[in-house]
Amino acid sequence: MPDLITVQYAATGESTSTDALGMRAMQARAYAARNSKYLLLKAPPASGKSRALMFIALDKLRNQGLRKAIIAVPERSIGGSFDSTPLSRYGFFADWEVSPEHNLCTPGGDQGKVGVFKDFMVGDGRILVCTHATLRFAYDELKAAAFDGCLLAIDEFHHVSSNEDSRLGELVRGVIAGSDAHITAMTGSYFRGDNEAVLLPEDEERFTSVTYNYYEQLNGYQYLKSLGIGYHFYQGKYLSAIAEVLDTDKKTILHIPYVGSAESTGNKADEVGAILDIIGRVVCVDPETGIMDVKRHKDGKILKVADLVDDVPLRRDKVAAFLRKIQNADDVDLIIALGMAKEGFDWTFCEHALTVGYRSSLTEVVQIIGRCTRDCKGKTHAQFTNLIAQPDAAQPEVVVSVNNMLKAITCSLLMEQVMAPVIKFKPKVEGEEPKPGEIRVTGLKGATSKRVKDILEQDLIDIKAAILTDDSVVKAIPGTVDPKVMNTVLIPKVIETKYPDLTPEEREQVRQHVLVDSVLRRSEIVEEGNKKFIRMAGRFINIDDLSIDLIDSINPFQGAYEVLSKSVNPATLKTIQDCIAATRLQMTDEEALLLFPKIKAFVKEKGREPNLNSLDPLERRMAEAILFIKKLRKERGV
Repeated sequence: MPDLITVQYAATGESTSTDALGMRAMQARAYAARNSKYLLLKAPPASGKSRALMFIALDKLRNQGLRKAIIAVPERSIGGSFDSTPLSRYGFFADWEVSPEHNLCTPGGDQGKVGVFKDFMVGDGRILVCTHATLRFAYDELKAAAFDGCLLAIDEFHHVSSNEDSRLGELVRGVIAGSDAHITAMTGSYFRGDNEAVLLPEDEERFTSVTYNYYEQLNGYQYLKSLGIGYHFYQGKYLSAIAEVLDTDKKTILHIPYVGSAESTGNKADEVGAILDIIGRVVCVDPETGIMDVKRHKDGKILKVADLVDDVPLRRDKVAAFLRKIQNADDVDLIIALGMAKEGFDWTFCEHALTVGYRSSLTEVVQIIGRCTRDCKGKTHAQFTNLIAQPDAAQPEVVVSVNNMLKAITCSLLMEQVMAPVIKFKPKVEGEEPKPGEIRVTGLKGATSKRVKDILEQDLIDIKAAILTDDSVVKAIPGTVDPKVMNTVLIPKVIETKYPDLTPEEREQVRQHVLVDSVLRRSEIVEEGNKKFIRMAGRFINIDDLSIDLIDSINPFQGAYEVLSKSVNPATLKTIQDCIAATRLQMTDEEALLLFPKIKAFVKEKGREPNLNSLDPLERRMAEAILFIKKLRKERGV
């Protein structure tokens, strides 16, 4: 199946070049905000967030009076990103030095590490690296005041939740309320994807946000010139289709499905074995590194394969330790993983991130895509492929499958938004000419408060993520509700949930900007003579005539369904359309029974079933009756 999205980049080299202090563009932007007590850094994988934190932490320790820096990462494998680094060699005023005893991202249980953590808090040590789990366990035995004078840096901050059951979220709130600690939070995707807020609005307001988007990062690379995002559908078991999408000539991370998911066979070890058998024959396993030599069937080439699915911790840790130290492209060809190698995992040479099974979280999709978007000499294209089950109208799980597919498409479109150049939308003012890169919209409300201005500058992508994961919006995307309903009812509800502190006027300002950005960013702009036209909803409009009322009448996410329509075969598309229609049916058993004889007569006369898209309202109603009857049969097991 062709890619749904292919993005081309200019390879300017700007995002990887460094200044006199040894900082990349993103790191310099973050460092400029180093005096903020609470700092939230949102930047994509491979942009250098770990080193940005080093610069900020060292400044806080030397120039801002803090006594200690604690860095917490979600899993031990990510701890290597914060190993000692000679920053002064590149122009900075100090080196990042982590003593071995204060690097707690090493094999072993967390309980022993809690004692080391507590000793560190009262000792002379300056920098400590640990997992989120170790931090939580230590916090349970300490008071929040113990963090006075400390910088608490939390990597992959989307693991925090405002939910009262989130221990990490409770910890962050406790440290804010009970100490004078500074907090620096870092993430490649601030949205969570599960509709849980990361922070309470009142806590989020305390943070200074620094955003560096995907487009800035990838467009500024030196070597990588394009990124493809695609979906491949299979029938039956995924192992029968894996060979169609796994190209062993490309450096690949393959994430197999979670055990217990619809796609899994239920035995992850057997799945790894089957994949290896499809590729070739295991010749040997290096006793030092755990890396397998696999002789490829097609030509006898030896492939280096890493198994991170292995249940034996010692073997898996040996492999993970080797992967953290990879220096050469020839060291590994394929990594097979389950839950590891998604966040903070650096394999510069990776060209293809292949994921089996639907990922419900947009955060997870962003993180996985980030595994293949490192800049690397010789790598001009990066690829993300999601291998997912094709829905079958005969399956009782078809509605779930369809919803999963639509959400997967939504994920890809979100990524397109993330990876597009920034366009500024401004209210149209009589007699005022737009600046280059600006589009003026009549009736668009400007930001009247700093809070709204900050949201529009830093959070548009996060708001779209919240909107695109809302069940009501997902069901409405294919056009099942009037655009006005989506734009003036559904979207405002999501914004109100995300920002309950905003006034109705402020929420309307945010709503308008989200809507304008969503509609116009996906629209085609053409020039004729000295005039510009924009193609929206299938027609060209003079760009000078753009108004918020016009944009309010357009479905901002219809493009998701259009992409789906172009990329899925007719039978699958019909299944999707039928299931979406079934979710909005309002019909009684009596009406369906009355229509049934008419349906039989229609089929006999026309030689086909009634069409949901017919211009004849009776034919449409008969088509809906068929869906209603099918739905009843499934519910009643008939």
